[in-house]
Amino acid sequence: MSLDMVFDWWVNNDRLIDLLISALGQTILMVLIAGLVGFIFGIPLGVLLHLTKKSGLLDNKILNKVLGTVVNIGRSIPFIILLVAIIPFTRFVVGSSIGTAAAIVPLAIAAIPFIARLIEGALLEVPSGLVEAAQAMGAKPKQIILKVLLPEALPGIINAVTITLVTLVGYSAMAGTVGGGGLGDVGIRYGYQRFDAAVMMMTIVILVLLVQIIQSLGDYLVKRVDHR
Repeated sequence: MSLDMVFDWWVNNDRLIDLLISALGQTILMVLIAGLVGFIFGIPLGVLLHLTKKSGLLDNKILNKVLGTVVNIGRSIPFIILLVAIIPFTRFVVGSSIGTAAAIVPLAIAAIPFIARLIEGALLEVPSGLVEAAQAMGAKPKQIILKVLLPEALPGIINAVTITLVTLVGYSAMAGTVGGGGLGDVGIRYGYQRFDAAVMMMTIVILVLLVQIIQSLGDYLVKRVDHR
C-alpha cells in the first residue's frame, strides 16, 4: 500500500478517524490503569522476592519458594489464554466480559508477575556492599529498603515500568480479539474482518508510535535518575 492511498483514506474517512482516536484513548486507558494496578501489587511482590532470597535481608526460603512459584505460574500462562480463562472472574469484578473495563482485569493480572520479576532483577543490580554498609551503620531493614535498595535501583525500576507498559500495549491489542476495545478491536473488526488494509495499516502505525513514545520517555527518565 502506497502512502498516497493511506493519505486518501485519511481524508475521506472521517468516521473511522474518530473511531481510531477513540480506540487510542481506550488503549491508553487500559494500559495506564492495568499498569497502575500491576505496579501497586507487582513492585512490593518483587521487593519481597528479593528480600526473602538466600542471604537476603529477610531470608525466608519457604516464602521465597512459594512466591517464586506463584509468579512463575502467572508468567507462564499466555495472555490470550489468561484472557479467556478468567472471564468468570472478569465478569464478577466489572459485570461484563467485553469492553475496555473488562480488558483491564486480565491486563492487570498479567502485569503483576511480570513487573515482580523485573523489579527483583533491578534490585539484584544494587551492589551488596551498599546494603552491608547500611547494616554496619545500624540501619533497620525498612530503612535499607527505602533509603538504599529502592533509590539505587531506581533506574532499573523505571526501565522495568517502561518494559511493562510497552508489553501491555501489545497485550491490549490482543484483547481486541475478544471484544476488549481499543486499537486491537478496531484492527480486527474494521481492518481484518472487512479486508480493509488501510485500517490495519493505520492501527499498526498508531501502535508503533505509542510504543516509541513510551520507550523514549522511559529512556529519558532513566538517564535523568541514573547518576552512576
